[in-house]
Amino acid sequence: MRTPSLPRRIARRARLLGALSALSALSALSALSALSALAAPPSTRAALNGKDYPVFFNDGDSFRVLAGDLKDTKARLAGFNTLESYGPVHSWGAWTAKELYVVAKMGTMNARKGQWSCVSPDLSKDTYGRILWRCEDLSNDQIRKGFAHAMSVTEEGAEASDVAAQREAIAHKRGIWAHGVPEYVLTSIHSVDEGGGHDGKTYNRLVSVVDGHSLKWRHEDTYEECQDVCWRPSLEDRVARLAARLSRRAQGGAWLAAYSEQERAALVKAYMDGAEAFAQVSWKDEAHRAGAQGALDQLAAEGWVDAAKSDLKSCMVYVDFRRRFGAARAVCLK
Repeated sequence: MRTPSLPRRIARRARLLGALSALSALSALSALSALSALAAPPSTRAALNGKDYPVFFNDGDSFRVLAGDLKDTKARLAGFNTLESYGPVHSWGAWTAKELYVVAKMGTMNARKGQWSCVSPDLSKDTYGRILWRCEDLSNDQIRKGFAHAMSVTEEGAEASDVAAQREAIAHKRGIWAHGVPEYVLTSIHSVDEGGGHDGKTYNRLVSVVDGHSLKWRHEDTYEECQDVCWRPSLEDRVARLAARLSRRAQGGAWLAAYSEQERAALVKAYMDGAEAFAQVSWKDEAHRAGAQGALDQLAAEGWVDAAKSDLKSCMVYVDFRRRFGAARAVCLK
């Protein structure tokens, strides 16, 4: 076999080196593309007031718009709430804080993988400057899967579709409801030394597991960093709340006026204790039994009686908002 001439060997080597260089360049380009993809925030498509935008969900109930005329605006999604994802801070029932932290992260991933439709007629903003959007499909989906709970920031209940989704999630013990259901979820806590309160007081927010309405737990306590703060109402308080709801629900019923507030609380407690105890209630008129029974049965069907029976405490770990992110994060968040 003839040995290739020197010029041919040089030419062949040049072609080989060129091919290797091209391959190396292609590999480098692929690596750079992969790194860029990792560096770029994961994009989700959302229709905002009917127009398509790429958005980035930093947690399960808020996002930032990545492009278009709304670029860099931040959003807070109304009607539901996912647990805090800056660290393991929530706990109730048999859940540990770390376990619920994982569920919060799952809510973030669930939001990122979908395509959602949101409306904000006047682009109004919350106190943090975020545009308030209502994304009903996302809200229903997060709640139904147990990654979020229905929420209103007032004493009025959340949207009916969200409440129905939550009732389904609780019934099937999905997500955050798998290891217990408290009467209220503690969703935010504030130390009085943060400022912003009135008359030396501030408040923590509690959200009903039944219809999503909010209560303000007013206090004048100063919390230490990483302190576990818990809400655990007494049986007396739970009975009183259910009795007050019964009074509002049965308003106009002929039987209601015949019983004092204390007597209504006693018959509510009897109903909570079961059919045998309720059968022992002494009525001022036997005809009153049917009216009270009907109203209480309806409250039970909606979940109010089970909520009143729950003696689970709902807790959060306190960390000042300035110590929740970055290198200076509180040690309990690391």
